[in-house]
Amino acid sequence: MSSFWNNRISISIFGEAQGPAIGVTVDDLPSGEYIDPEALSAFMARRNIRVTDKPEISRDPMPRVMSGIYNDRTTGTPLCAFLQNIPQSAPQQPELDRLARPGHADYTGAVRYKGFNDVREGGHFSERLTAPLCFAGAICGQILERRGIYVGAHIGQIHNIKDNPFDPVNITRDGVLSVRGKDFPVINDRKGWMMQEDISLAREAGESLGGIIECAAVNVPAGIGSPIFDGLKNNIAQLIFGIPGVTGLEFGIGFGAAKMIGSQNNDPFYVDDHGHVVTKTNNHGGILGGISSGMPITLSVAVKPAPTIAKPQDTVDYHDMTNSTIEGRDSYEACLVPGLVPCVEAAVNIAILSHMMDYPNFC
Repeated sequence: MSSFWNNRISISIFGEAQGPAIGVTVDDLPSGEYIDPEALSAFMARRNIRVTDKPEISRDPMPRVMSGIYNDRTTGTPLCAFLQNIPQSAPQQPELDRLARPGHADYTGAVRYKGFNDVREGGHFSERLTAPLCFAGAICGQILERRGIYVGAHIGQIHNIKDNPFDPVNITRDGVLSVRGKDFPVINDRKGWMMQEDISLAREAGESLGGIIECAAVNVPAGIGSPIFDGLKNNIAQLIFGIPGVTGLEFGIGFGAAKMIGSQNNDPFYVDDHGHVVTKTNNHGGILGGISSGMPITLSVAVKPAPTIAKPQDTVDYHDMTNSTIEGRDSYEACLVPGLVPCVEAAVNIAILSHMMDYPNFC
């Protein structure tokens, strides 16, 4: 499977949801970087946000570092870490080797890998594989923050309820960090309570909800990235679409630009009081021609409703090639969006650090 990303630094994710362990190898990180284990643990814990109180969902322990960090500093050699999976006492949905769950990759995985793919809880396609991505992104984030670059995200929307957006021109380090410390990552807490109530109602109805995650990176210097195929947008997009459940991505004003005329969409340049070239607006989302402009990098990520629901759904038995029905599950997460917020941050951290490795005097 293609679970390897390489662009100055490399990320390789391995394991299946119900295998013995999952993990990640990160190569070409700069050596001598201090890694704060408490900050690392706090970042990983944010992935465990759950709106409904379901004790059957376990909380991840910290990954076990096998190599690449010694005395809390990167050694420059490949950093390898793994998370042990909790053994299951009984097979989960054994019919998945023949029934395709709507919205999941069971059928496409079976076709692509000739029926030999691990179907337990989604195998390598599972949302569980975001844990090693978070770990790698948390490491990269600490390296960036030591240089003053901060990446943060919040729940921009769940179902039809929208949070206040980031200010695309004036978002600051403090604005990024203020949301990161919340139990439910929204700017407007009242909207957050409404979102949680909506998720609970969907859960009671046996349904699930999707939403949008808005992310911003501040203090990224101008001149990072390249045109055409090695652009900053390209690399961020590759990593974002490696997160299960992501269905869309916009930078800056995104699809809203299609409704504008050129003079509305263009961001006028000017020199500010500090002698920096900046723009009055930020429709371009901080990236022009695949290269950072020095403005905040802003992006929005669409996440589909969790495909596992409590209701029966029509499907096919692709062994017998007959129509069938698959039963719903009482145990499921009604909205993936809250737990994917740090995953989006992690993906952006990895992409930005990869390009920053080319920046003069960065390492």
